[in-house]
Amino acid sequence: MSDDGDNLLLRRDADGVATLTLNRPAARNALSVGLMNAMQAALDAIATDRAVKIVVIAGNGPAFCAGHDLKELRANPGRQYYAAVFAQCSRLMTSIVKLPKPVIARVHATATAAGCQLVASCDLAVSSDEARFATPGVNIGLFCSTPMVALSRAVGRKPAMEMLLTGELVAAAEARRLGLINRVVPAARLDEEVAALAQQIAAKSPLVLAIGKEAFYRQAELGLEAAYAYASEVMTANMLARDAEEGIDAFLQKRPPEWQGR
Repeated sequence: MSDDGDNLLLRRDADGVATLTLNRPAARNALSVGLMNAMQAALDAIATDRAVKIVVIAGNGPAFCAGHDLKELRANPGRQYYAAVFAQCSRLMTSIVKLPKPVIARVHATATAAGCQLVASCDLAVSSDEARFATPGVNIGLFCSTPMVALSRAVGRKPAMEMLLTGELVAAAEARRLGLINRVVPAARLDEEVAALAQQIAAKSPLVLAIGKEAFYRQAELGLEAAYAYASEVMTANMLARDAEEGIDAFLQKRPPEWQGR
């Protein structure tokens, strides 16, 4: 399915929260080249936008995200095109991880293949109890190899392999048990729960959120001793920040902190 119009991605900013909504409902929000371009541009802009403290990724229509746009892929056969699309998607997912602001997936419905990858790539995920998750590429002869990268870092190896090898849909409650998502709520409470979590995090120092997010992912790739050495360096530098001084003083003086982001 080709992209029609310029509103493939909707952005709404309020109270320090930027909500990016995938807006290809007729295509179940499949990640076309156009949609990925729009998402990449939005994330690049948000990275340096001091007004944005946290990002929420949502979807319009009957699905959160159905993965890659298979019709678009089949309409453009060839190694060069396929390689470019998968590289583009990989860059997009990496940008979410490297974004110096927390990212929450608001999952109202099914997330499959690269859509499941998108959920796994976000820092946090809040799901409706109606949502389902799967990496079903194995069923159509296209193993979910790039979704596997994010999935295997979000859940244990054996659960990840089971999802990848069977392609079966996983209910929201099971996805939470596996660690793919953080919270499961009734559909009617999804917006309320996401907003509350976003505001709770947005109230923290933006500098400290950026420091902590980067450190979390970097230390996870290191051995134990190297991770502690790295984390100690990060914590020492953090301790010298103005917001750390303010936060500790505010705690000791039993008053709300006033963050300066430095």
